[in-house]
Amino acid sequence: MNKAITQLYLRLAMGSGFTILGLDRLGVWGPNGKPWVSWGDWQHFSAYAHEVMGFLPRGLAEILAVVATIAEISVGILLLLGLFTRQAAFASGILTAGFAIAMAISYGITSPINYSVFTVSAAGFLLSTQAGYRWSIDALINKKQ
Repeated sequence: MNKAITQLYLRLAMGSGFTILGLDRLGVWGPNGKPWVSWGDWQHFSAYAHEVMGFLPRGLAEILAVVATIAEISVGILLLLGLFTRQAAFASGILTAGFAIAMAISYGITSPINYSVFTVSAAGFLLSTQAGYRWSIDALINKKQ
């Protein structure tokens, strides 16, 4: 398979995943309880985030939940657009590695493995190492320079 196509697929899959899940926490896709909604509002997500980060002080866990949500939405949009792709992909690797570590501490090592969080983290790091990103805003910018 063509490397540029698989790279685009990875970038769009990761970008849509981060964007959709991040916006879900803000209720964009509808209220909690709908079949296609994971959280539906900040209250439901925050409760889960505090469980995952139960080893941290409550205030710090809430701050990290806010930062993670902003980061997920930002990284997701940047990956979808292909803008600052290398940096966004690297940030996604760090972000998901943090999720994986927190999940492993709170629920055991099988939790992040069952949800493929380490896999997504590795995919972000791999995407960040690519030489270029065809079909991206980055490629358009580089072409003009």
